[in-house]
Amino acid sequence: MTALELVNRLPSLRALVVGDICLDRWCTYDPRLADRSRETGLDRVAVVSTQNTPGGGGAVANNLAALGLARVAVLGSIGCDGNGYELVQALAQRGIDTGALLRDRAVTTFTYTKLINRRTGVEDLPRIDYVQADPLPDTLQQQLAQRLLDIHGGFDLLLVADQSEISTGGVVTQPVRRTIEEIGSNYPDKVILGDSRMRCELFRRVTMKINRAEAEAACQRAFAGLDYEQLCRHLCARRLFITDGPNGIVVLDAGRKIFIPAGRIEHPVDTCGAGDSFLAGAGCALALGADAELSAQFGDLVASVTIMKPGTGTASPDELRRILRA
Repeated sequence: MTALELVNRLPSLRALVVGDICLDRWCTYDPRLADRSRETGLDRVAVVSTQNTPGGGGAVANNLAALGLARVAVLGSIGCDGNGYELVQALAQRGIDTGALLRDRAVTTFTYTKLINRRTGVEDLPRIDYVQADPLPDTLQQQLAQRLLDIHGGFDLLLVADQSEISTGGVVTQPVRRTIEEIGSNYPDKVILGDSRMRCELFRRVTMKINRAEAEAACQRAFAGLDYEQLCRHLCARRLFITDGPNGIVVLDAGRKIFIPAGRIEHPVDTCGAGDSFLAGAGCALALGADAELSAQFGDLVASVTIMKPGTGTASPDELRRILRA
């Protein structure tokens, strides 16, 4: 199987992204319009335009939709708030199925608000994030786990986006992880690829993708050491992808440790979202029957396109074909 064959077979896939489905709000401000509030005396940031895009697990789904899959859906929880409304609109505009999103008044829609300087094009002010400070209600956690159990059979690929970095966690709670493990155990041919920033060591019986820093931290939390092979055994993982930006990818699969060099990219525009792109590309390759090595290379190929675009970019099949045929 070749990478070009993978690209041509992408329209046959159906994928579900489970986890923290977030909103990215890109706010462009004009520093020339800065003023001081008469009421508070605080400086004003004058936002002149706003663009909303899917973030977190939504960015993974956006990558999948851009790759031309037959169906892309998201499963998570959002609030009954304006940010939740904007997130649903942003997903729907990209053809992503939002029917499995659960809305709850106790939930804050996870939103990253980024302030971009109009004159320089640079994000140069502190970000404003809307976060879920409290654990999800127990009933909602159970509803999410049950919905995943009910609908996973309609998809060839499950991607898990455990994005929350606060101690209370996000959507991927213990009941959801337990359901993911159950699906992984009962359906060994189902491709499940997870990405967890803070809790990798809590997953079992699936493939995991984490970056080097996350892998090292997971090793320390799990067994107070630094051993990727031991981490793989601890997870009972099908395989493990450990990415390290331009330094390449370490793949642990069936007792083998493989190093995949990263494609050489001169002057990347924006590496934000590269991990989401890799997750989407590698997951699709695995679901199409590629081995771990080709899947890692395909994930890197997709990421190599997206990092040449501002923000959380995506890669289209035509862009991938042009690179592969060059």
